[in-house]
Amino acid sequence: MGTQAPPESFSTEKKSQDDKNAAKEKAIEDWLPINGSRNAKWWYSAFHNVTAMVGAGVLGLPYAMSELGWGPGIVVMILSWVITLYTLWQMVEMHEMVPGKRFDRYHELGQHVFGEKLGLWIVVPQQLVVEVSLNIIYMVTGGQSLRKFHDVICDGKCKDIKLSYFIMIFASVHFVLSQLPNFNSISAVSLAAAVMSISYSTIAWAAPLAKGKEANVDYHLRATTAPGKIFGVLGGLGDVAFAYSGHNVVLEIQATIPSTPEKPSKHAMWKGALVAYIIVAMCYFPVTFVGYWAFGNSVDDNILITLSKPKWLIAAANMMVVVHVIGSYQVYAMPVFDMMESVLVKKLRFTPSFKLRLVSRTFYVAFTMFIGISFPFFGGLLSFFGGLAFAPTTYFLPCIMWLAVYKPKRFSISWLTNWFCIVVGVLLLVLAPIGGLRQIIMTAKTYKFYQ
Repeated sequence: MGTQAPPESFSTEKKSQDDKNAAKEKAIEDWLPINGSRNAKWWYSAFHNVTAMVGAGVLGLPYAMSELGWGPGIVVMILSWVITLYTLWQMVEMHEMVPGKRFDRYHELGQHVFGEKLGLWIVVPQQLVVEVSLNIIYMVTGGQSLRKFHDVICDGKCKDIKLSYFIMIFASVHFVLSQLPNFNSISAVSLAAAVMSISYSTIAWAAPLAKGKEANVDYHLRATTAPGKIFGVLGGLGDVAFAYSGHNVVLEIQATIPSTPEKPSKHAMWKGALVAYIIVAMCYFPVTFVGYWAFGNSVDDNILITLSKPKWLIAAANMMVVVHVIGSYQVYAMPVFDMMESVLVKKLRFTPSFKLRLVSRTFYVAFTMFIGISFPFFGGLLSFFGGLAFAPTTYFLPCIMWLAVYKPKRFSISWLTNWFCIVVGVLLLVLAPIGGLRQIIMTAKTYKFYQ
């Protein structure tokens, strides 16, 4: 009879193998962008959230007012700010609702609430649509602002350059910055972007305020026909929804903050998020209301295009937009990079390396650049994507999760508040894309590719 190894040796080998697997899994998690660093301070949360929230959307808000009118416009703006602040608080609270576990990604929270497979299918497609569409829109915004800067500085003395080339110039920066490994590594970029967003938002309302109302300013709805007015209102709702899109990176930002049982991450995160939302209000409301007051229904879908004097200030504001959307692009691209790299190393078994990161991220930047060059319908894109994907992830998905997890008593204040947010969000989801799609179709009739 052969000798048989003692049971202790099997258990030792199994434990050794388990330890190796655990170490390998931890090495992969530490390599991925979201888990790469957990030493962020509360003010990191503040400027990351400002960078994520205040962006291309704020420049389109006076245009949204021209589609909604004074009364409905003011109500929608204030209501959106309150609802999205509430749903942001919910997400911060749910990040560590299970003791000893952190939901570092939006889809991980979705999987906990809805189940492994269903949660993935509910959250990931919507989150990807939001983040990828934002990156495409930021490509377009960056290119448009560079072109505006060029045109203002040249004052008709330079050769006309296609928008496509300006988008390529803007994209070239991201081929380099996209190699920064994680959220904390882009903190300096994000801080600069947050400062720029406050600066150009201030210019966007202070310049028209100093200049005063345009002669014969008209506050009637932009459209003149009944169908046009209806579609305009729907488009305006989408523009507002787009402006409040920061929720898609909230959990990923919170994942960078250290947490202990005595000092959970939610305290620092909420402090930063609240500061960010106060800054958002200081940017959004003056730009929206002063911009509409000054220009009425003649305002462009990007208010900086409407402003033409003083030239040096408008040139500076457009360059500030460029710096800001560079940071915003990186903040929204990071969760996409995390998803791509998770699939590559966990599912497809690629070895984590700089080469893998270089190829995958370069491909993504090139993809968003190509789509941005092909379809630069800035105004229509805002309202279409604003309703289609931003409304669910920002306005009502956190409320559905909250009801499923905490089960507040029927007709209690919490229950009623969450259902109100869900109804508003579903209305935005259904109605807003219609207006945006019509605007894209109207623009596409006269648009020539790669001009």
